Amino acid sequence: MSAPERPAPVSVDDLAEPRFSQDARAVLDMMSEAGASIHLEPEGLMASARAETGLTDFGPDDFLPRLDVLCRSLRDEARLNHAGVMAQSVFLTGLLRNRLLLEDLLARHPEILGEEIDRPIFICGLPRTGTTHLHNLISSDNALRSLPYWESTEPVSPLNEQELSGPIEKDPRRARTEAALSFLDIAMPEFKRMHEMTVDHVHEEIQLLAIDVSTMLFETIAPIPTWRDHYLARDQRPSYQYLKKILQVLQWLRGGSRWILKSPQHLEQFPALLDTFPDGTFVVTHRDPVSVSASMVTMLAYTARLVHDRVDAPWIGHYWVDRLERMLRSCVDSRDVLPAGQTIDVHFDEFMRDDIAMVRRIYALADQPFDESVQAAMEGFMVAHPRGRHGGVLYDLDQFDLSAEQLRARFGFYVDRFAVTEER
Repeated sequence: MSAPERPAPVSVDDLAEPRFSQDARAVLDMMSEAGASIHLEPEGLMASARAETGLTDFGPDDFLPRLDVLCRSLRDEARLNHAGVMAQSVFLTGLLRNRLLLEDLLARHPEILGEEIDRPIFICGLPRTGTTHLHNLISSDNALRSLPYWESTEPVSPLNEQELSGPIEKDPRRARTEAALSFLDIAMPEFKRMHEMTVDHVHEEIQLLAIDVSTMLFETIAPIPTWRDHYLARDQRPSYQYLKKILQVLQWLRGGSRWILKSPQHLEQFPALLDTFPDGTFVVTHRDPVSVSASMVTMLAYTARLVHDRVDAPWIGHYWVDRLERMLRSCVDSRDVLPAGQTIDVHFDEFMRDDIAMVRRIYALADQPFDESVQAAMEGFMVAHPRGRHGGVLYDLDQFDLSAEQLRARFGFYVDRFAVTEER
């Protein structure tokens, strides 16, 4: 049977002035009406989380100053419309709710902290560098534990659902995730061309780091330089320890003995990552940063339609080019912190030429068995999920007041350090 024809690539021509279907517009209007009366404040968010869970213990309270900085940045710098305020209120309340449920479970089952997080494998690379494909391939190996999207959004079930039994397919958390993704598909129909999201799609642990209110994930909402500076100035080791605690909880709840994980944030946090997971295997991915920049700023500007009435593409583009430069400079400066015997650099062009061969190299480094059944699982995944099945996007840096020549000059330090192949 021949592979289905791939849809033709499209140009997103409504980045600045988003167009919505009637169904999407109706939902956004309801969100806007609700958001008009919301003021993002830590006290109100925490009160909502307590009311939703019936719990009061958030655990270590060092997150409170970070939450205050984040809320102020969202109020003062993010230019959120009322629908965006509503969305962020729901998002932040959800993170605080997750924290309450995690701390409650740990208080009732302190033995969870005895769980061993054994030799995790971390994919560390910018978006659009092949990390998603690599993550998906390795996650198709049942011998490894990955993080599905539904579990990343709600690591611990609400108290009234914790005694439910039955197949994981019937878990109410999956239904809630499905409902949220359904709206995103209506509001952003081209997003799946850039990054497909499904209920069981393996996700990044950056969502878990957000529960400790210390992650660059918040910057993807909108440019928030005050939060960025606060985050970058802080030693992230305590938050990586909190991430480890969450992994222990998830492992205790649903099993697994060795994790495959992924996040772009790790590129600028190699010391914290290594100190927290000293027996890890670290896969550092590389691709021409001009190509990465073009696709990443387009994706972020496209998602901005959910929180901005009009999207200022140059504002987003320049913020994120600066942000990517900071991340890549951190990668260059601290790459050698990672032990040579536990680390591999993966170049995008080499990986795309023979993805299975690259995975074999990673498995050999990680001392993870790779046999015919593992290869069959990965090949089966690729047949069921062909890359680019939803079609691509044509990128135009001019929309962001950027040029390839400017970016090549700006990122030359990184291209030279890792001998990255430039894409034309």
